[in-house]
Amino acid sequence: MVDDPKPTAESTVMKLQRGRIGLPLILGVATVLGVFSTFQAYNYVSFFTERRPPFLMLLTLNVTYWYAWAAVAPGILWLAQRYRFERHTWRRATVAHGIGVLSFTSVHAALVVTCRALIGAYYGGRTMTWWESFQELFFLNFDWEMMGYWAMVGASHALDFYRESQEQRVAGAQLEARLAEARLQALQSQLHPHFLFNTLHTISALMHRDTEAADAMLARLSDLLRLSLDRTGTQQVTVKEEVDFLQKYLEIERTRFGERLDVRFEIDPDTLDAAVPNLLLQPLVENAIKHGIGQKVEGGLLQIRVTRDGNSLLLLVRDTGPGLSAAKLSALNTGVGLTNTRSRLEELFPGRHRFEFHEPTDGGLAVEILIPFVIHPDAHPDAEMESVA
Repeated sequence: MVDDPKPTAESTVMKLQRGRIGLPLILGVATVLGVFSTFQAYNYVSFFTERRPPFLMLLTLNVTYWYAWAAVAPGILWLAQRYRFERHTWRRATVAHGIGVLSFTSVHAALVVTCRALIGAYYGGRTMTWWESFQELFFLNFDWEMMGYWAMVGASHALDFYRESQEQRVAGAQLEARLAEARLQALQSQLHPHFLFNTLHTISALMHRDTEAADAMLARLSDLLRLSLDRTGTQQVTVKEEVDFLQKYLEIERTRFGERLDVRFEIDPDTLDAAVPNLLLQPLVENAIKHGIGQKVEGGLLQIRVTRDGNSLLLLVRDTGPGLSAAKLSALNTGVGLTNTRSRLEELFPGRHRFEFHEPTDGGLAVEILIPFVIHPDAHPDAEMESVA
């Protein structure tokens, strides 16, 4: 993270609060270190001397030593937060902590000497003035005192860098999600005009030879667009909603094809509440009608099947048309509808979907899509699908 060249007071306070190490934690660490040092000192005296000093005195000496560090720790941590070693601030931080290490180690030594003087007066011991004791502790143990100071500065920096890396990871994940959502919205916005223009083209073809049929198609298109606008921005809907939309679209196509278009829905009731990408089936059905049913004078059958296959949802769109040659299938795959469908599946289910074309043995063309089976969060388990026959 790069320092703001003009940090505000609010941002500084937020940084301090975010990186603050609580007093209970400081006291807890000091207590653990004090007890550990007590046992170390007691074992040393027991093994290497003939003296048996009171355990309580050793405990008091070592705990007060570490509690003295706990007393100055908030100031050291504040300084570590205020002057961090970063790319553009390390010179200022070096000067600040150079002064800090001398100041805080002096304060720590003064606190320790004061506590030892009080303990020595209680238990009895060698007689040294406070100043002599302070000089002895400061000059003999300055290297250890300095390491204690830098250990706290390092711990503060390590904690800050860890928190910032976590924040960046979360921000990166949120940004990736927003980018994916933006890509999906862009793909969906491509699909709506493509669907609208194709339908208007169909109406235009009927306008001069069957005005009543064209008028009926316009009315149905109006209802379909109203439903489509209500779902704008919605990436996934229930299977029931997707099939209901598809049926309204097929009403328009039936106006054009009449009895030449035979539609058969095979929807497993257990899949009605499953989540499916919005407008997933419409481009597939449109292509099946245009390149399959529409190519035969007598028309044909359009089959739409939705079933559950274990933890997957299987969707099938099949027509009994003349099928497609390799060249025509390749050209179809580069069209807006199928390209859009494939891209949306890759965005929504990366590595967890299947999108395949194959020719059934009895002719025609079938498109299969396999996606994870997930119940839509807005689904109503008790809802019935009255419109699916």
